[in-house]
Amino acid sequence: MINPKAKLSKKIFSKEIDMIPTRNGYGEGLVIAGEKNENVVVLCADLTDSTRSNYFKEKFPDRFIEIGVAEQLLATVAAGMANYGKIPFISSYAAFSPGRNWEQIRTTIAINDVPVKIGGAHAGISVGPDGATHQQLEDIAIMRAMPNIIVVAPADSVETKKATIEAAENGKPTYIRFAREETPVFTTEDTPFKIGRAETLWESKDPQVAIMGCGPLVYEALMAAKRLERVKIGCIVINGHTVDPIDEQTIIRAAKLAGAVVTVEEHQINGGFGSAVAEVLSRNYPVPMEYVGMPNSFGESGTPDELLEKYGMKSKHIVSAVKRVLKRKA
Repeated sequence: MINPKAKLSKKIFSKEIDMIPTRNGYGEGLVIAGEKNENVVVLCADLTDSTRSNYFKEKFPDRFIEIGVAEQLLATVAAGMANYGKIPFISSYAAFSPGRNWEQIRTTIAINDVPVKIGGAHAGISVGPDGATHQQLEDIAIMRAMPNIIVVAPADSVETKKATIEAAENGKPTYIRFAREETPVFTTEDTPFKIGRAETLWESKDPQVAIMGCGPLVYEALMAAKRLERVKIGCIVINGHTVDPIDEQTIIRAAKLAGAVVTVEEHQINGGFGSAVAEVLSRNYPVPMEYVGMPNSFGESGTPDELLEKYGMKSKHIVSAVKRVLKRKA
């Protein structure tokens, strides 16, 4: 059953559920962060409307800088501004930032531990028709491997807004990953959120499996849990929005209660959220695991729904992964 403490949307399983791109939450969060702190500045690499940085540009034009198609410069200029007391947010498609400017992020931002916030837009397979070049599926892996970087993959637009506002105040380099397509808004303003703390969204009385996810696919995990409950398979569903630092205690607790784990992400299985969970459990409480995500492949052009279906990231695929892992459960 849905955890009442999660305070999720009353329309969560309704056809009337709101559908809003997570990138909208980034834009809304930028404006609120800018209102709270005049040191917040925003820089973009010629994708101002697409990343929703235009929300901030319209409200604070004197604190917005258009860098142009120069993602490496985007990172280094922001690092310099952060060294002198500003709180810069930089944004581009995740394929280009951190995809193209990873070395500049490493050298000028992470090594110096300056509070630049990196918004990676259009992440995941659901970028759709733009194809493999723009479907960034490796960003969690490359960013969580970097010291000093906080990595957040919010589940919906409301959570993306909260992550953006909190990132402005945390004093650390932070990567926020968000998507282009409209996705279900299933959290609310009252849903608990804190960077570094996973949230338990669903918990059955007698759980047999823990489904842990990040990003918009957390909604598919909830849909899977609802389907599984009908066939008397109890679940715990964890929203692991912060991939680094990962909430080890919540992960270990869920593994101990359920005895098996399925991870869910719109990212390469190799090196992503599932790998981070496996690292925690291998050290602390090993259990059988299955992974739902991109199966060591590049994407292709297609509608978001077609691609999620083809590469096995829908709720029915999560159900299948649960059934596989239960066969291996001691």
